[in-house]
Amino acid sequence: MPYDVPPPTLDNPIYLDHRRWMLRALELAEAAGNAGEVPVGAIIVGPNNEAIAEAANGRERDHDPTAHAEILALRRAGQHLQNWHLNDCRLYVTLEPCAMCAGAIVNARLGLLVYGADDLKAGAVRSVLNVPDGPASNHRLSVQGGILASSCRQQLQNWFRQRRR
Repeated sequence: MPYDVPPPTLDNPIYLDHRRWMLRALELAEAAGNAGEVPVGAIIVGPNNEAIAEAANGRERDHDPTAHAEILALRRAGQHLQNWHLNDCRLYVTLEPCAMCAGAIVNARLGLLVYGADDLKAGAVRSVLNVPDGPASNHRLSVQGGILASSCRQQLQNWFRQRRR
Protein backbone atom coordinates (compact mmCIF):
# COMPACT_ATOMS: atom_id res chain seq x y z
CA MET A 1 0.00 0.00 0.00
CA PRO A 2 1.44 3.39 -0.91
CA TYR A 3 0.78 5.02 2.46
CA ASP A 4 2.61 2.38 4.48
CA VAL A 5 5.97 3.73 3.35
CA PRO A 6 7.65 5.12 6.48
CA PRO A 7 8.67 8.77 6.54
CA PRO A 8 12.32 9.52 5.69
CA THR A 9 13.14 9.74 9.40
CA LEU A 10 11.06 8.63 12.34
CA ASP A 11 12.22 11.65 14.33
CA ASN A 12 10.66 14.09 11.84
CA PRO A 13 8.70 16.58 14.02
CA ILE A 14 5.71 16.61 11.65
CA TYR A 15 5.50 12.81 11.70
CA LEU A 16 5.86 12.77 15.50
CA ASP A 17 3.02 15.29 15.83
CA HIS A 18 0.78 13.24 13.50
CA ARG A 19 1.66 10.10 15.46
CA ARG A 20 0.84 11.78 18.79
CA TRP A 21 -2.65 12.80 17.67
CA MET A 22 -3.34 9.48 15.92
CA LEU A 23 -2.50 7.64 19.14
CA ARG A 24 -5.20 9.71 20.86
CA ALA A 25 -7.65 8.87 18.05
CA LEU A 26 -6.84 5.17 18.59
CA GLU A 27 -7.70 5.56 22.29
CA LEU A 28 -11.05 7.09 21.36
CA ALA A 29 -11.66 4.26 18.88
CA GLU A 30 -10.89 1.66 21.53
CA ALA A 31 -13.45 3.21 23.88
CA ALA A 32 -16.02 3.15 21.08
CA GLY A 33 -15.31 -0.52 20.38
CA ASN A 34 -15.68 -1.36 24.07
CA ALA A 35 -19.08 0.36 23.99
CA GLY A 36 -20.27 -1.74 21.04
CA GLU A 37 -19.58 0.82 18.32
CA VAL A 38 -17.36 0.24 15.30
CA PRO A 39 -14.00 1.43 16.67
CA VAL A 40 -13.30 4.67 14.87
CA GLY A 41 -11.96 7.71 16.68
CA ALA A 42 -11.45 11.28 15.53
CA ILE A 43 -9.79 14.35 16.97
CA ILE A 44 -9.60 17.88 15.62
CA VAL A 45 -6.53 19.93 16.39
CA GLY A 46 -6.83 23.70 16.22
CA PRO A 47 -4.46 26.36 14.95
CA ASN A 48 -2.50 26.44 18.22
CA ASN A 49 -1.83 22.68 18.04
CA GLU A 50 -4.37 21.94 20.77
CA ALA A 51 -7.23 19.43 20.70
CA ILE A 52 -10.48 21.35 20.21
CA ALA A 53 -12.83 18.41 19.58
CA GLU A 54 -12.83 14.65 20.02
CA ALA A 55 -15.35 12.00 19.11
CA ALA A 56 -15.82 8.31 18.49
CA ASN A 57 -18.52 6.54 16.52
CA GLY A 58 -21.89 6.90 18.19
CA ARG A 59 -24.41 5.44 15.75
CA GLU A 60 -25.58 2.68 18.09
CA ARG A 61 -25.59 4.91 21.17
CA ASP A 62 -27.36 7.82 19.49
CA HIS A 63 -29.54 5.76 17.12
CA ASP A 64 -28.24 8.12 14.43
CA PRO A 65 -26.89 6.98 11.06
CA THR A 66 -24.87 10.21 10.77
CA ALA A 67 -23.10 9.82 14.13
CA HIS A 68 -19.74 8.89 12.61
CA ALA A 69 -16.69 10.00 14.59
CA GLU A 70 -15.73 12.56 11.95
CA ILE A 71 -19.18 14.19 11.81
CA LEU A 72 -19.41 14.43 15.60
CA ALA A 73 -15.90 15.91 15.83
CA LEU A 74 -16.64 18.46 13.08
CA ARG A 75 -19.81 19.56 14.89
CA ARG A 76 -17.95 19.96 18.17
CA ALA A 77 -15.07 21.86 16.55
CA GLY A 78 -17.49 24.29 14.90
CA GLN A 79 -19.22 24.87 18.21
CA HIS A 80 -15.88 25.34 19.98
CA LEU A 81 -14.65 27.88 17.42
CA GLN A 82 -18.10 29.41 16.87
CA ASN A 83 -17.36 29.05 13.17
CA TRP A 84 -18.00 26.30 10.65
CA HIS A 85 -14.89 27.21 8.65
CA LEU A 86 -12.16 24.89 9.93
CA ASN A 87 -9.42 26.10 7.57
CA ASP A 88 -6.73 26.20 10.24
CA CYS A 89 -7.61 22.81 11.75
CA ARG A 90 -6.42 19.24 11.28
CA LEU A 91 -8.65 16.18 11.59
CA TYR A 92 -7.09 12.89 12.70
CA VAL A 93 -9.23 9.81 12.16
CA THR A 94 -8.33 6.14 12.43
CA LEU A 95 -10.14 5.07 9.24
CA GLU A 96 -10.37 6.69 5.82
CA PRO A 97 -13.63 8.68 5.75
CA CYS A 98 -16.74 7.47 3.92
CA ALA A 99 -18.55 9.57 1.30
CA MET A 100 -20.77 11.30 3.89
CA CYS A 101 -17.81 12.25 6.07
CA ALA A 102 -15.57 13.22 3.16
CA GLY A 103 -18.31 15.57 1.93
CA ALA A 104 -18.67 17.13 5.38
CA ILE A 105 -14.89 17.52 5.69
CA VAL A 106 -14.71 19.32 2.34
CA ASN A 107 -17.67 21.54 3.26
CA ALA A 108 -15.98 22.45 6.56
CA ARG A 109 -12.98 23.73 4.55
CA LEU A 110 -10.70 21.63 6.76
CA GLY A 111 -7.01 22.49 6.52
CA LEU A 112 -5.64 18.93 6.70
CA LEU A 113 -7.06 15.43 6.96
CA VAL A 114 -4.81 12.78 8.49
CA TYR A 115 -6.12 9.23 8.56
CA GLY A 116 -4.80 5.83 9.55
CA ALA A 117 -6.14 2.81 7.67
CA ASP A 118 -7.43 2.83 4.13
CA ASP A 119 -11.06 1.68 3.81
CA LEU A 120 -11.07 -0.56 0.74
CA LYS A 121 -14.86 -0.98 0.87
CA ALA A 122 -16.17 2.53 1.50
CA GLY A 123 -13.20 4.92 1.56
CA ALA A 124 -14.08 8.16 -0.18
CA VAL A 125 -10.80 10.02 0.04
CA ARG A 126 -8.43 7.78 -1.91
CA SER A 127 -9.37 4.07 -1.86
CA VAL A 128 -12.76 3.74 -3.58
CA LEU A 129 -13.78 7.34 -4.33
CA ASN A 130 -11.96 10.65 -4.26
CA VAL A 131 -14.51 13.17 -3.03
CA PRO A 132 -11.97 15.89 -2.11
CA ASP A 133 -10.51 16.05 -5.63
CA GLY A 134 -13.82 15.49 -7.43
CA PRO A 135 -15.43 18.06 -9.72
CA ALA A 136 -18.11 18.91 -7.13
CA SER A 137 -15.54 19.79 -4.46
CA ASN A 138 -15.45 23.46 -3.55
CA HIS A 139 -12.27 23.12 -1.47
CA ARG A 140 -8.89 21.53 -2.10
CA LEU A 141 -8.20 19.33 0.90
CA SER A 142 -4.69 18.36 1.93
CA VAL A 143 -4.56 14.68 2.91
CA GLN A 144 -2.01 12.50 4.67
CA GLY A 145 -3.02 8.85 4.84
CA GLY A 146 -1.35 5.90 6.47
CA ILE A 147 -0.31 7.34 9.83
CA LEU A 148 -0.17 4.32 12.17
CA ALA A 149 -2.07 2.43 9.47
CA SER A 150 -1.16 -1.01 10.79
CA SER A 151 -2.37 -0.23 14.31
CA CYS A 152 -5.59 1.32 13.02
CA ARG A 153 -6.28 -1.59 10.66
CA GLN A 154 -5.46 -4.19 13.35
CA GLN A 155 -7.82 -2.54 15.84
CA LEU A 156 -10.70 -2.73 13.37
CA GLN A 157 -9.91 -6.29 12.28
CA ASN A 158 -9.71 -7.51 15.88
CA TRP A 159 -13.03 -5.87 16.74
CA PHE A 160 -14.84 -7.40 13.75
CA ARG A 161 -13.23 -10.80 14.40
CA GLN A 162 -14.55 -10.78 17.98
CA ARG A 163 -18.02 -9.72 16.84
CA ARG A 164 -18.24 -12.57 14.34
CA ARG A 165 -17.56 -15.27 16.94
